[in-house]
Amino acid sequence: MPSPKETGYGKGTQRRFQTGCRDAVRIALTSGLTRRQVASDLGIGLSTLGKWIGSISDAAKAPEHGADLLRENERLRKENRILREERAVLKTAQFFVAQKP
Repeated sequence: MPSPKETGYGKGTQRRFQTGCRDAVRIALTSGLTRRQVASDLGIGLSTLGKWIGSISDAAKAPEHGADLLRENERLRKENRILREERAVLKTAQFFVAQKP
């Protein structure tokens, strides 16, 4: 049985694998080629490419939720700012109305 050093698989290969995985998924999603063609061109199995796409797609869905929260937060901050400005105007108007005899 070959050692991890002989096969190239060991502790140091995980980072290279992750980079290759991301590159393969990017190519599969943006190239316009079928997954079968991309897998064949890269020398990986079709099911492996499918698993990589699934795992990266699942991970990519989480930031969308975060982006939605950021948009909602920005909208609420804007609404809050407008309401504060309106309140300040009403306070000023109340002062002038109270001064009229």
